[in-house]
Amino acid sequence: MSKRSSLPGRWFEIARIQIGGAGGDPSNNFIRSLRKSQRKDYLIGMCSVPSDLFLADTEEKHVVPNATDPGYPQATLRLLRRTRPDFLHLQHDFEVRAISRIQDQVQDLGVKLFMPAPDTIENCIDKYKSYKIWKKAGIRVPETLLLHSSEDLRLAFEKFGPKVWIRATEGGGGAGALPADDFDFARLWVDRFEGWGSFTAAEYLTSSSVTWLSIWYGGQLIVGQTRRRKSWKFGSRALSGVTGITGIGETCSDPIVDRVAQDAILAVDAKPHGIFGVDMTYDQEGFPNPTEINIGRFFTTHYFFTEAGLNMPEIYCDLALEGKFPTLERKINPLPDGLVWIRGMDVTPVLTTAEELEKMERRAL
Repeated sequence: MSKRSSLPGRWFEIARIQIGGAGGDPSNNFIRSLRKSQRKDYLIGMCSVPSDLFLADTEEKHVVPNATDPGYPQATLRLLRRTRPDFLHLQHDFEVRAISRIQDQVQDLGVKLFMPAPDTIENCIDKYKSYKIWKKAGIRVPETLLLHSSEDLRLAFEKFGPKVWIRATEGGGGAGALPADDFDFARLWVDRFEGWGSFTAAEYLTSSSVTWLSIWYGGQLIVGQTRRRKSWKFGSRALSGVTGITGIGETCSDPIVDRVAQDAILAVDAKPHGIFGVDMTYDQEGFPNPTEINIGRFFTTHYFFTEAGLNMPEIYCDLALEGKFPTLERKINPLPDGLVWIRGMDVTPVLTTAEELEKMERRAL
């Protein structure tokens, strides 16, 4: 890395950072965060969707195979030899896993990574594996069965019914999610996705959820921030009501959420390193149950925190590239409660407050 003066009296490291999924919302928000930071990096975008690259604000743009394609590892290694980045960051579960499986080869090229241990990534991407770890650790989670057959599904209805929550063990955006109160429909749903052996059925919780996004370094918590989801965008277009696209998010804080999130992380990794985003859903008694960890990546709307004053991608890159630790008044929930992020399609998101949103909602009464 070279140094270049960008402000009077200040010097910044100029790094070559390669970003997977460039042009997609999760990666674009990472890129926007870096552009808004004091870092002045050279950004290299790669993506398996050529049209998405037109939407990426990067100095270079490269097409690679999909992360699940058998050719992805070698194609990515060839690209890294050409682009010679200092650091590689991914923003999709399957890409995080694919790179974690060849991380030694990546690092042999002189490319830095800042991600959790490979076993941790495998255990978090497979939601049933993380469920079993949490259950064994005594963490409060919804009872869950892996569905190998229709007999397992029938047992789930008997144990958890009258309504159960069905979902795929892997994938984001509410992959395969269905709140089911009818056995025959649920069986047809799993059939449709050829999901036997890769779908679960669990106790049905409430619709209220919260996420605790955090960065760890060598087992040390660097920063953690909570956000509750007030609505899903386009939820009415999905049978489950879950699209994975947050419509309205709000900063909040709760010591119980803080504790549950950290317990969930430490149960899957005794020495966390990298990004851990714990999704929790409240049960009927109002207690947050971890349902998955978004591992090695920021959730899509992390630019919300950047605009609010907490630039987690900047902190993350400072740690990865320079070993520079942030100076924060509080490492847990440094942002004030009640900040609201409102998103739509083809419009710039808006940062406001819960108070202003409530005023607008009252006008509709």
